[in-house]
Amino acid sequence: MVNAHTATTANEPVDFYVLEDEHHGESDGGTMLGFWIYLMSDCLIFAVLFACFGVYGRSYAAGPSGADLFDLNLVAIATTMLLLSSLTFGMAMIAMQNARQKAMTAWLAVTLVLGLVFLGLEIYEFHHLIEIGAGPQRSAFLSAFFTLVGTHGLHVLFGCIWLTVLLVQIGQRGIIADNRRRLMCLSMFWHFLDVVWIGVFSFVYLIGSLS
Repeated sequence: MVNAHTATTANEPVDFYVLEDEHHGESDGGTMLGFWIYLMSDCLIFAVLFACFGVYGRSYAAGPSGADLFDLNLVAIATTMLLLSSLTFGMAMIAMQNARQKAMTAWLAVTLVLGLVFLGLEIYEFHHLIEIGAGPQRSAFLSAFFTLVGTHGLHVLFGCIWLTVLLVQIGQRGIIADNRRRLMCLSMFWHFLDVVWIGVFSFVYLIGSLS
């Protein structure tokens, strides 16, 4: 609604207008653009980490290589969990578009569980490597490995925390416009992590196991 107001100056009255229903929050377009810019900056971070691993990936310092350390069966299970979580997140987004809050919440909960299972497997792998003396300080190869895979794992952890907070907000306020926008941003973030992990699985684990 537009209301006209009149202010009087020393010479003559001045009319101005106020939009009473104007929304002063962030627009969907502005939020999505900002989040895309963030994802592009994250791409640069992972590109640098991949480049570092490419340089130091064969600097074993007379220590173990990827072929000696990697358990591809364990990594394949973790990869399956993360890829399935991307599928369940997609199902949650479909439920959101159809305004089916219970189904959306259920799919998001499954996504969270799969993400936590992935994190658990990654923590188990890190613990096992450190326990057998293959920690990040052992060689440049292992330093690059722990940095790249650990950075991705931290992103998944932050995604799980974000998802938990959103589940609470959805339970309290339902599928409102703000929660829709937040879910769309988290969806892009989650799928981005899946794409990065496919690169990690192929470039680090598969090629490393053949070294």
